[in-house]
Amino acid sequence: MKAVVTVGVGDFSRLVHKNVSLPVPGPGEVLLEVLASSVNNTDINTRLGWYDSADSTEVSAAASTTADTTTTPSSPQTGWNGATLFPLIQGTDCCGRVVGLAPGVDQGLMGRRVLVRPCMRPLGFQSWVNRWLGSDMNGAFAQFVSVPATEVFPVDSDWSDTELGVVPCAYGTAENMLQRVQVRAGEHVLVTGASGGVGVAAMQLAKCRGAVVSAITSPDKMAQLQALGADRVLQRRDDVKACLGKQAVDVVVDNVAGNAFAGLLPVLKSGGRYVSSGAVAGPIVSLDMRMLYLNNLTLYGCTAWDASVFPQLMRYIRQNAFHPVIAATFTLKHIEQAQRAFLKKQHIGKIALLP
Repeated sequence: MKAVVTVGVGDFSRLVHKNVSLPVPGPGEVLLEVLASSVNNTDINTRLGWYDSADSTEVSAAASTTADTTTTPSSPQTGWNGATLFPLIQGTDCCGRVVGLAPGVDQGLMGRRVLVRPCMRPLGFQSWVNRWLGSDMNGAFAQFVSVPATEVFPVDSDWSDTELGVVPCAYGTAENMLQRVQVRAGEHVLVTGASGGVGVAAMQLAKCRGAVVSAITSPDKMAQLQALGADRVLQRRDDVKACLGKQAVDVVVDNVAGNAFAGLLPVLKSGGRYVSSGAVAGPIVSLDMRMLYLNNLTLYGCTAWDASVFPQLMRYIRQNAFHPVIAATFTLKHIEQAQRAFLKKQHIGKIALLP
């Protein structure tokens, strides 16, 4: 089969499109024909070694650029769960069709179109240990992939393969954050980086809960985010507290971090919640501890998904409660062009990859 193999830490030259052996499903696994995938920050971060916190200066520099970089940490730990074992087939998102089963796996799955839950909890949901498709195991940047049968969810929807393929990582990450902080109807949610895949998803899924949503983005994207349902849209250069008011927001969903972080906590109400699963503008931030403890704020970090996240996402799909936003589509052999377009940050929503 054809696959894009990441052969090590580095620039785009580390992505090699070539023939590899067809995977054989192991005990409890299914073999999927990959129908669609997409580009995510985590794929690029893993290749660049961004998750290594050994050198904060290097990590911040890599995070703050919109171009690919060869800046890499000095130690070999390149994934959040430890050293990434290269060569690796990346690809966190997967819409696929079941074409093979290991002995003992439910025969009813054969031929079904499915989504793969990319965040797996091998020790159960009572443990925070998590294992990610495309980071800790071979993923969907290939024509076929083997995954545990417990992580595939049959989907009955008239959405296209491409639409389904952009959902799992971004929308699952957003749903996990909203569930973790228990967003309720009528609450005011502020979403930073609202034009990105997770940002758009957080905005759409918060609206599904009946929340009021303020979104932060660049000036050229404001009108489209309003059309997608944002109640108010701010420019990145705006003073957030001056625009929204002091203690005006119940929840901040922030995957940007960087220098803008310090301006977000003052807009949270007493007892407010801040949640993050990323740091695209830089992971090193300035925190005034007085703001945190005097206002009884709670900060949530989210990587491992809760048990209810993906089933709820599948219900939303069946109900057509939201519609994925696709900015562009590339074929897998053009992954470099896809990731370059992603890194420019000029798009809204997701960039799809078809095998």
